[in-house]
Amino acid sequence: MKLRILAAFACISVLPVSLQAAESVPIIFDTDIGNDVDDVLALGMIHALQSRGECELLAVTITKDHELAASLTDAVNSFYGRGEIPIGVCRSGVTPAEGKFIGLGNQRDGGKLRYPHDLLSGKDAPDAVDVLRQALANAKDSSVVFAQVGFSTNLSNLLDSKPDKHSPLSGVDLVKKKARLLSIMAGAFTQIPGKNGLYDHKEYNVVKDIPSAKKLSKQWPTLIIWSGFEIGLSLPYPHESILNDYKYVEHHPLPESYIVYIPPPHNRPTWDLTSVLHGVRPEHKYFSTSKPGRVSVADNGLTTFKESAGGPHRYLILEEKQKLRILEALQILSSQPPAQ
Repeated sequence: MKLRILAAFACISVLPVSLQAAESVPIIFDTDIGNDVDDVLALGMIHALQSRGECELLAVTITKDHELAASLTDAVNSFYGRGEIPIGVCRSGVTPAEGKFIGLGNQRDGGKLRYPHDLLSGKDAPDAVDVLRQALANAKDSSVVFAQVGFSTNLSNLLDSKPDKHSPLSGVDLVKKKARLLSIMAGAFTQIPGKNGLYDHKEYNVVKDIPSAKKLSKQWPTLIIWSGFEIGLSLPYPHESILNDYKYVEHHPLPESYIVYIPPPHNRPTWDLTSVLHGVRPEHKYFSTSKPGRVSVADNGLTTFKESAGGPHRYLILEEKQKLRILEALQILSSQPPAQ
């Protein structure tokens, strides 16, 4: 019996690296949370993936310029037991309206916060670039994945940043040293069906800050994988999951945000979730990808892709046979209970 046990341990010790536990992905989530509800679902997914040991959320930076966006973000992080995660904000004046659901972060029941957390206003949050530089400076080289699912404002400002107390490197050099991938929900790479037939879509995350999107497409120093508008549009989140899969607590910020935004029956596109899924799990091959090339952003916000050998960009491609598997993953991860 002892020999058998020793033999078993010998077999375990020589397992190929590909079968051993993968290293957790350090991820920074850059979001315009509050403009659409897919950002909230995507943040919940990140927490589920972290609970599974697949990633570590280093920071959340916000491109929606309303003080309650930071409060809702902190409420969600705290709901998952990670209220210590740094949150940074920009003060750009872009999309300053409160919107439909970000007030949930400060919702009170009987005088107490429904979702207890500390950061009640973005006015008390640090600047996004400061948070980004600190997170990068403390990370391992060539390790960090950015999931940008809002405007390009913060990451563009990061590229322009100067040496500071966190690092002697410029913004471009700091990103080049510490990051390995930008997984971005932006642009459109097929024509989109409309009332009058197919049309060239100018995607929201791009057109809200075209100069920053142009800078990112030209100057970002790592691989960029673009999830175009057509990807999330083709993967609507089943409202039945919203109604049934989150009942393990009385109040949950994800389905409550979804219902306040647009009540079921409504299957909301999963734009932002797709960038998170690919950013953390590229080896799962949920999506196909284009050949290498480069995305260009026109003055009107239209994105185009030109194939080129060794180009630094690719975009996601969704095949019909991939849809059910992806939707299942998105539902399971979004609705996973917080770690105890």
